[in-house]
Amino acid sequence: MSPNTVGALLMMASMASFTLNDTLIKLTGGAVPLMQLLVLRGVVSSVLIVVLARWLGSIHFRIARRDWGLIAVRSGAEVGAAYFFITALLNMPLANVTAILQVLPLTVAVGAALFFREPLGWRRMSAILIGFMGMLLIVRPGGDGFSIWSLYALIAVACVTVRDLATRRLSAGVPSMTVTLVAAVTVMAFAGVSSTTTEWVPIDRRLALLIGGASVFIIGGYFFSVQVMRVGEISFIAPFRYTGLIWALVLGWIVFGDWPSSLTLLGAAIVVATGLFTLYRERRVSGG
Repeated sequence: MSPNTVGALLMMASMASFTLNDTLIKLTGGAVPLMQLLVLRGVVSSVLIVVLARWLGSIHFRIARRDWGLIAVRSGAEVGAAYFFITALLNMPLANVTAILQVLPLTVAVGAALFFREPLGWRRMSAILIGFMGMLLIVRPGGDGFSIWSLYALIAVACVTVRDLATRRLSAGVPSMTVTLVAAVTVMAFAGVSSTTTEWVPIDRRLALLIGGASVFIIGGYFFSVQVMRVGEISFIAPFRYTGLIWALVLGWIVFGDWPSSLTLLGAAIVVATGLFTLYRERRVSGG
């Protein structure tokens, strides 16, 4: 297979892993307090990251002060993303919250233009505005489909945007697995401190399997996403991240019996289409 084909398969595997993680977390049904859930998942994830990183030989902490600052910003954003996304996930249909997240390529493009002065022509700006209109069809502020959890999902998008922008500024020599481990430990530490104010609940076999499975799948998502960066052309591979929405639609229907409304599907289609166009224009502008 060509490097681009391998990269596309890895991206699809990454999206599948992340969505399966979300599905297992949602299946806990709020039976475990959020902070306890993040601590337990964080412990398993951190151990698996260390094992994986040592196996790959791709982890060290000899990093410049500037990069440590960016890692700190990224890890703080990861904490916010984990809290707001999982809270929204536990209270919204899987496909709906995943559809809102599809606006990420658009928010990252806007953020890069505002903070890093990356070029943003009128075509991409128009696509971004149309994409945000599609997002409004998903969220529907003021309509029957809107809830506080939709706002939580949007805050999660903002946090992930900050995370991704900080990641863009990291030096090329900073190991991805080091960044991933620091983020996982930061989320676990924050949840650990926050969980002291809530009472922990006993974990039965079913919940242990769900949390353990979620930890494995999220590490699979991280692993595949790291491997994606090593093969093929990113401009070719990036659009395959939208397969996550397909996984969310299928799993949401099969596992939870949820199917989005026509307006939500239309909004998701608009967001995906404008995101793909933005990626296409980015490739043209960069000469790819």
